Amino acid sequence: MERVFTLEYWQDEGWFVGRLKEVPGVFSQGESLVELEDNICEAYKLMMETETLPKLSVQPKEKEVHITL
Repeated sequence: MERVFTLEYWQDEGWFVGRLKEVPGVFSQGESLVELEDNICEAYKLMMETETLPKLSVQPKEKEVHITL
């Protein structure tokens, strides 16, 4: 499954540093923009591999929540 995210990036002391705007906590860096993209993809994949949901004895429900800033 392919997902699309927004890579927000900047340069800091010669490094390209960035984060995925839609996924808090996924940051990385690289010596080039291409390397940053590769590294941020790897960071996201690693985060998803280690993400585990607790085993629940009840069936969770879902509700859409609207937040106004």
